[in-house]
Amino acid sequence: MARGAIDLDAYEAGVLAADRTMLGRAITLVESTRPDHQELAQELLARLLPKAGGSHRIGITGVPGAGKSTFVDALGSDLTASGTRVAVLAVDPSSSRTGGSILGDKTRMARLAASDLAFIRPSPSAGVLGGVARATRESIVIVEAAGFDVVFVETVGVGQNEITVANMVDTFLLLTLARSGDSLQGIKKGVLELADVIAVNKADGPHVREAQGAAKELAAALHLVAPREDGWVTPVLTCSAAEHTDLDKVWDQLRAHRRHLERTGRLAQHRAEQDVRWMWSTIDERLRARFRESVKDRVAEVEAAVRAGRLTPAAAADQLLD
Repeated sequence: MARGAIDLDAYEAGVLAADRTMLGRAITLVESTRPDHQELAQELLARLLPKAGGSHRIGITGVPGAGKSTFVDALGSDLTASGTRVAVLAVDPSSSRTGGSILGDKTRMARLAASDLAFIRPSPSAGVLGGVARATRESIVIVEAAGFDVVFVETVGVGQNEITVANMVDTFLLLTLARSGDSLQGIKKGVLELADVIAVNKADGPHVREAQGAAKELAAALHLVAPREDGWVTPVLTCSAAEHTDLDKVWDQLRAHRRHLERTGRLAQHRAEQDVRWMWSTIDERLRARFRESVKDRVAEVEAAVRAGRLTPAAAADQLLD
């Protein structure tokens, strides 16, 4: 993608017309780490920003096996069937070891992907959290400018992903499931504090009672978390994405949270705070990249000294920083 080959006017027009090919190209541009592409991407985003901001941004995390993709496919399909335009962005920075995407591709959401009112974009594989997070935030601007009403941001739910995604959405959904013996297994207190809505999935067949028990256990655990400053009380529900049961109730609570933010004036404040955090994370990312570039000739030597025990990690860091 040479600089001369990128026509920003065509990109802007294509995004505003919700042309799928141009949407894909625009997101590929913001995902690129090439300096010339980043310069063009920022110019494109500046043009699109006045048209963005109109969607309900919903983050989804969950323990492994909770059925996030099945849930998004089912709920997203219900929304598109009612005329709502849905975009799905996946955050998958954890594939750097294997080079493959944990979340897979659109085949995980085959029904939703078939809708003309939906747009699904997996994250770039083998990315680092900061870079993928930046690209995802900027992709939200692009799909909002294209007129999508709901933007789902899905994470694999490990490490720092939950906090990263919570910092770019309006409403954060924790999807979990009943596990024999311990319904709280794998759920960190910090995630409970972040969640605006909690849903116990796979409440179907012989698992309905187990799911209801897990919901009660989670509701009790929420009482151990400090009350929220904004006055919202996190609801805990059960549903079955596979059988399309009670998804409407989960959606009602997601919408209720959005209305709560609007009614209390927190939505604009929330997004403004996210933009400031976005600014600082961008500074952190770029400073780190410039630093690495500036010390690249010394890195091998210093790392070897640390491995051999001749330098402590702290002393090595000081050497490189100096």
